[in-house]
Amino acid sequence: MAARELARSGKKVTLLEARDRCGGRIDSLPAKEFGYPAEGGAEFVHGASAVTRGLMRDAGLSLSPSTGKGWRAADGVLSPSDGKTPHAARFHQALSALTADLPLSEFLAKHFAGPHYADLRRSILRMVEGFDAADPNRASTFALREEWMSRGLGQQGRIAEGYGALIAFLVSECRQHGAAIHLGAVVTAIEGTRGGMTARCRDGRTFSADAVILTVPLPLLAEIALPPRARAEADAASEIGYGNVVKILLRFDTNWWSGGGGRNLADMSFLFSNAAVPTWWTQHPTPHSVLTGWLAGPKSDAVARLSADDLVAVGLRSLAEIFTIPEDRLRARLVAARAINWGNDPFARGAYSYATPKTREAQSRLGKASSGVLFSGEALYAGPEMGTVEAALASGLETARAILSTWKT
Repeated sequence: MAARELARSGKKVTLLEARDRCGGRIDSLPAKEFGYPAEGGAEFVHGASAVTRGLMRDAGLSLSPSTGKGWRAADGVLSPSDGKTPHAARFHQALSALTADLPLSEFLAKHFAGPHYADLRRSILRMVEGFDAADPNRASTFALREEWMSRGLGQQGRIAEGYGALIAFLVSECRQHGAAIHLGAVVTAIEGTRGGMTARCRDGRTFSADAVILTVPLPLLAEIALPPRARAEADAASEIGYGNVVKILLRFDTNWWSGGGGRNLADMSFLFSNAAVPTWWTQHPTPHSVLTGWLAGPKSDAVARLSADDLVAVGLRSLAEIFTIPEDRLRARLVAARAINWGNDPFARGAYSYATPKTREAQSRLGKASSGVLFSGEALYAGPEMGTVEAALASGLETARAILSTWKT
């Protein structure tokens, strides 16, 4: 997004991509594998997402709203999920009265420690760990208050053509406006030179420019040698939370779950449980016979050493438990399967960021750009959509405009 904005403004832009593809933690899979461009990484468009939707309009892409009902599985029983938080009024009152930020686990321990609040604690922790991929011992209560009370989670949807189509459009736009894109360019060092900056790659290539924008995920910042002032700024990233996600995509011969447990689940969207893989969703309202399993935050740490095949097996066992169906029967109906652990990806080391009580100060330090090195990405976006594709696109746009206002010629 930053490259497109700069190239469209007449700047000479070089984009160095470590992977053999563009998109990073956006990774649409081949349509022939799952029957549609299934998402190995980012999948949903959350809420208003003005920058994302504007880019979609430019690219001629369409939004498919995520509809349907949520269900919950407990003790072998499937029931509709009302989405209500136990003791919601008391919880919101305590959030509203909070004047100093603190980690969520401390907030719950201080205000909701009693046994009668056990369901509330489970509900809140499930959301923080599952949706935000966050560690409750680090997650900012202020940030979560804004997410839950000020703006809500918003309506979710998907790009009908897949997020990969959005990346393909950006790549095309960059090239059309003269930007050079180098794949397999693993940057290991950024050095200040007389009158500019130089990026050094693992394979010995070097590239010089007036300024450098680093858009790598947070864990990768520590692995790139930087000028002293930029290194001091980059070290602030340790105050920003960064969580992991494991996605398990299972394609079956039919939507066998529609009549699961004697219930009509034809319009099921999300399914929540206490199984090893606790969260699943369908592609409703589209009829694709795919279930996506989701392990996020601290729960993903428990499966960090498992292979992709092992993760698929865990997913099948979880579904067998939830629907009380023999695992071998589910495996016999399996058409395709993928398991993606983003924590094991060498160019990601996790999924997306979340705010801690010190994150806003850290973002301010990283946004100084005092050394010719600028930092950009979903983790550096100070708006409410932190951790999303919207945040990544908006941050890229902001960074490009900062450069355009500094380098007038």
